[in-house]
Amino acid sequence: MTRREKANEVPHDLILGALGEGVYGLDLEGRCTFVNEAAVRIMGWTESEIIGEPLHDIHHHSHVNGTPYPREECPIYAALTDGEVHEVDDEVFWHANGDAIPVEYVTTPVKKAGGIVGAVVVFKDISERCQLELERERALKEVSSLKVQLEQERDYLREELRSEKRYRDIVGTSDALQRTLSQIEAVAATPASVLIQGESGVGKEAIARAIHDQSPRADAPMVKVNCASIPSELFESEFFGHVKGAFTGAHRDRVGRLQLADGGTLFLDEVGEIPISQQGKLLRALQEHEFERIGDDKTIKVDVRIVAATNRNLAKEIDAGRFREDLYYRLSVFPIDVPPLRARKEDLPQLAQYFVTTAGEELGREQLPITKQHLAMLEAHDWPGNIRELKNVIERALILSTGSRLRLDRVLTPEAPKKSKQVKQDSEFLTEEEFRALEKANLLAALTAAEWRVSGEGGVAELMGLKASTVSYRMKTFGIEKPN
Repeated sequence: MTRREKANEVPHDLILGALGEGVYGLDLEGRCTFVNEAAVRIMGWTESEIIGEPLHDIHHHSHVNGTPYPREECPIYAALTDGEVHEVDDEVFWHANGDAIPVEYVTTPVKKAGGIVGAVVVFKDISERCQLELERERALKEVSSLKVQLEQERDYLREELRSEKRYRDIVGTSDALQRTLSQIEAVAATPASVLIQGESGVGKEAIARAIHDQSPRADAPMVKVNCASIPSELFESEFFGHVKGAFTGAHRDRVGRLQLADGGTLFLDEVGEIPISQQGKLLRALQEHEFERIGDDKTIKVDVRIVAATNRNLAKEIDAGRFREDLYYRLSVFPIDVPPLRARKEDLPQLAQYFVTTAGEELGREQLPITKQHLAMLEAHDWPGNIRELKNVIERALILSTGSRLRLDRVLTPEAPKKSKQVKQDSEFLTEEEFRALEKANLLAALTAAEWRVSGEGGVAELMGLKASTVSYRMKTFGIEKPN
């Protein structure tokens, strides 16, 4: 027996009956001529109910929304007229019980002697797949909704955190401090340049950080530049950057501070220390919002907000020819004066407790109480070094405290009456040369008292209430060198 003869042993109707998909046969008029078992099982219509009947009228007469489905628009009947195969995956057949069954189907025309004599419809129930897709769509909507909710909660918590930390390093409730805080509130949301003025140690950097944290640029960086620590010959490289090989020692490209602060805030600490020869270059960059790196002809544009700080009287520096007037007006669109600690002594209890807590955590010491005796000692001190001096005093007291009592008495003794200096009997002012000589003599006296230690405990910076970088700069300016 040949292979073909063996294949003919299995009747075609048994093969069609074993299929999992439903199969309908149609004549040229669209009447049902054949139905397999799967079609009966899926649709509920028995063979006797549909054979010889127009298939469209039985279970394809309406769309899923109940609107009529004209026979002329039906892809099944299109195959009987155009002779093309039609595939559909988003329609329904109507079950014998009236339910709409989602199906995908393929209608293939049957041709004989070059003409169309009917069609075969093979369809599949996709209810389970549609249900899964519906559940997936519902899950995606839920995930999307949760995402929106989480983003809203994130934004809320971020705002709460920002609100909580906006004055994280500014402690006190005095009227003098509240005036400063109100100025921060007023200017933070604007793009205006801010000049923070105040004595050394009053917390100008904390003010700058608060302005940045409350500004629309809070998510961008605040880049700090200590202008007093930059040698004149490295000023351009520090601010604007350079390309490899631009000068001796430029072994690689360097990104300048202005570019690093793009989109954020550039904090110019001790801006009064910028050499007059370099101030014009900075002014141009701030005015034009653009610059070129050293050794590069490509112009870099930046969007930077400037917050500057100084303990110098820039108006006097302008008169003395050490600071450009146009740069001053560019920086001081909104000036903020930070009060010294002696002008807000009512904040001493809060500040002392704050430093006892934070320094104690850093040093691994238990919480020590602030007594009335401690507060009296703090009140009696003049605090020439301001907040920085108070912080250092508290830290030293914690280090020296071995029991449960804060030994403030070991580091803060009653001040001796200040010796008055007879400047000139016939005048109430000094010439610039005399003032510089007095300033140099004072620095030499401090260096001698500190055994020429610039920084650290008992160093000149601590004794004079200055930054170590400021002391080093003044030593260089006066030509003072440590003796062998």
